[in-house]
Amino acid sequence: MAITLDNGRARVTIRPDLGAGATGYDIRHGNAWQPIFRRVSDDTAHPFQLSNILLVPFSGRVSGGGFTFNGRFHAIEPNMPTERYPIHGSAFALAWHIRHQTSNTVTLALSAEGPGPFRYDAEMSYRLDGHDLVMALDVVNRGNMSLPFGLGFHPWFVRDRDTRLMAAADQVWLEQDDHLPRAVEPVDQHPDMDFNAAKPLPRRWINNWFAGWNRKARIDWPSRSITAEITASEVLDQYVVFSPGADADFFCFEPVSHPVDAVNLPGGAEAYGMKVLAPNEAIAASMRISPAHRSGGMPD
Repeated sequence: MAITLDNGRARVTIRPDLGAGATGYDIRHGNAWQPIFRRVSDDTAHPFQLSNILLVPFSGRVSGGGFTFNGRFHAIEPNMPTERYPIHGSAFALAWHIRHQTSNTVTLALSAEGPGPFRYDAEMSYRLDGHDLVMALDVVNRGNMSLPFGLGFHPWFVRDRDTRLMAAADQVWLEQDDHLPRAVEPVDQHPDMDFNAAKPLPRRWINNWFAGWNRKARIDWPSRSITAEITASEVLDQYVVFSPGADADFFCFEPVSHPVDAVNLPGGAEAYGMKVLAPNEAIAASMRISPAHRSGGMPD
């Protein structure tokens, strides 16, 4: 069942039973509600049809049937019927329970068994602060061994015909046909993916990881006179941009802690941003989305 937080300036709807994901985030702009996240049905049954999902205990795909850590191979099974590899961990598809709720905030909790060797407890909060949406995720390794953990947020933002993105980066990961990493190259070698200055999204398919992020970004919707500043916490120093193409009504801007298949990249997961948690150790991440009218502040 969906629940909605609404403070009159902003509203967000959450599905505790479907990964604590969101089905929409709107802000009051003049006399109308304007979508920041794509709007989807509150009763959608598929997590990838949501407006935001949570990436725990890893982001992206894991190849090779699992990964080796500390000399031990850990198998991970594919978790989605349409996917060749396990993807995005497990939290996005599990039922969470509500721990606390007010008109502006909801805190949800999860105790997960898997995928593979992972055992973890998680707490997620959505909070409205004026027009802003603040999302915070905390995860504790509840297993009996040290393992590499990763986190991320996966929102689907509205893509208008003139949407523009600015997000600093110095490297971009290129993908193979199966969406695993092929190479990492300087972002200035790929001008249509160089978002160091604000620019329109590529008209083609894009599904790439970016490194060297300063944890700040901006999305502009000029035709709607709305802009949104994004800030992320320290652990989220990389991002993903995904959109099928110019005809799509959405694009994903995903603050994450590591690239796809980090557990299997040369040098090991830690070298690419995953955090090794001993039993009972924790990792936390957060992001804030701050919409405004392009001429200044957002009217009440």
